[in-house]
Amino acid sequence: MLDRTAQLTTRYVRTPEAARLLGLSSRTLEKYRCHGNGPTFRKLGGRVVYAISDLEAWADQAACSSTSDPRYVEARTAGNAHR
Repeated sequence: MLDRTAQLTTRYVRTPEAARLLGLSSRTLEKYRCHGNGPTFRKLGGRVVYAISDLEAWADQAACSSTSDPRYVEARTAGNAHR
């Protein structure tokens, strides 16, 4: 029951606000959504929404400590995968 309560209190944002929070353009998020390399999204009533926690988790996956960090190469590749 506790998990259901947590879901009900989750805050969702539409694409423009999600893009603003991540420092990206809305169009970039749309492209990521089509190619499958962006944050998890939901389709509610015909609208695309993002949970704030999903945006934070996606951004955390790209965290690196330096440019020699192996995760840096992965994050850079993911961002350029479909240009």
